[in-house]
Amino acid sequence: MRKKQIINSFITIENYQGFLFLINSISKHKSSYIVITNVHMVIEAYLDKKFQKVVNNADIATPDGAPIAKAIKYIYGIDQDRVAGMDLMPDLIKYCGESCKKIFLYGSTNDILEKIKSKAKKAYPCLQIKSYSPPFRELNEDEKKEVIKMINDYHPDFVFVALGCPKQEKWMAEHKDKINSCMIGLGGAFEVYAEVKTRAPEWMQRYSLEWLYRLLQDPKRLWKRYLVTNTLFLILICYQFTKEKILKVNVK
Repeated sequence: MRKKQIINSFITIENYQGFLFLINSISKHKSSYIVITNVHMVIEAYLDKKFQKVVNNADIATPDGAPIAKAIKYIYGIDQDRVAGMDLMPDLIKYCGESCKKIFLYGSTNDILEKIKSKAKKAYPCLQIKSYSPPFRELNEDEKKEVIKMINDYHPDFVFVALGCPKQEKWMAEHKDKINSCMIGLGGAFEVYAEVKTRAPEWMQRYSLEWLYRLLQDPKRLWKRYLVTNTLFLILICYQFTKEKILKVNVK
């Protein structure tokens, strides 16, 4: 699997169908985790070196968000598909449902988890799906062991994780080699699949404006994040582009 550097994060390079193949193949491994890399995550990794290791140690880092895919094209000349969690989640549920595989949902609220399970089971009766909504606090060591045992006893093909960035990525890294499955940090994809929130129209997705749609849905919580992260991302990408394309200083 090829990876290319965007700021300080290494993003896996593949087309969308290739990612589906890779993810379905990696699910057979003993323990692994996949990060769905958007602008917010890349900036978190830039500001936090420990989190940068979490992102770069992932088995796969998909380019979620059109800005990431476009940055890969501008800097490396690679026509990279956007590989968003909101697309991957229904496609992986379909794959598991048609193959009678098992999915474990970890995170989010009980209400959203029940909506996801109901919708998925209605579409794919053969699908096996179980969930757990952890409390909004740090688990103690005994509780962590109970969660690991609960998941491993279920023998899931995938563990879908929704704790929010960067918490879900740190959780997956912590449980690498402890949970015997492929863990995927899907965050907001849970709410969209459960139809609690709607996704941006396709034209906004094409023009890298999905962040604006989410901002309009939740301005009080997101305005500061997008103001800071989007601005810093543009500055750092321009700097990387200048080094690579104008000054001819190679990046990886």
